[in-house]
Amino acid sequence: MATIFGKLGIRIKDLRKKAGLSQEELAERAKLDLTSISEIESGLRNPSVKTIHKIALALKVTLKDLLSD
Repeated sequence: MATIFGKLGIRIKDLRKKAGLSQEELAERAKLDLTSISEIESGLRNPSVKTIHKIALALKVTLKDLLSD
């Protein structure tokens, strides 16, 4: 069973791919480093609410959309 961080990472990766963005492009838009995006998508990092918000803005989705299944 995937952890909550694993599920969030899968959701971010799915939305990123649907937006046609690379991890590098998402990192640049969210003003985060590439390693952070990679680790978040892999479920290896516990992102803060602030980081999740930056990612949602970069993906042009609401927090609700980002956190829903």
